[in-house]
Amino acid sequence: MRYNAAVPIRSAPRAPSRDAEVRAALDAFRSLGQALRLGAASSSAGLSSAQLFALQLIAEQPSLSINELAALTFTHQSSVSVVVQRLVARRMVAKIASPEDRRRHCLAVTAKGKAAVRRAPKAVQQQLIAAIAALPAAERRTLVRALDRVARRVAPDLVATRAPMLFEERGRSK
Repeated sequence: MRYNAAVPIRSAPRAPSRDAEVRAALDAFRSLGQALRLGAASSSAGLSSAQLFALQLIAEQPSLSINELAALTFTHQSSVSVVVQRLVARRMVAKIASPEDRRRHCLAVTAKGKAAVRRAPKAVQQQLIAAIAALPAAERRTLVRALDRVARRVAPDLVATRAPMLFEERGRSK
């Protein structure tokens, strides 16, 4: 085989460098973090991203219990309870006794809460949940394993505790 100067010689595609991959991963984290912060910041009601997410879900599905809301948000019941208490304190959500079982409380959005939902953009958490759920199962498992390893290296003490809802700080007074 003779070399033809008119045909360029192609080298094998180069794998991205470790630095480029780290940068790409951090850029993805930054983009997600910014989307979560901006989603709540654009709410004129002054809600945290987690509060907006919970409020929208309660508005979409009236009569949810705390446990049902926790399942929808993929968050532990105790974390959701803290967020709901803040919404109740702001008079955006009311807890009402269930007509079927007086021991069970249902969540209802108040007029003030409905007005906030109308003004607010869709919560980014819903888009994030849908995007993760849409990944093929193998990619989802890989993502979970990788993020868990990163979290355990960065914040081992926090990984061992129940995390609050996305962008709801522990012990936040708002």
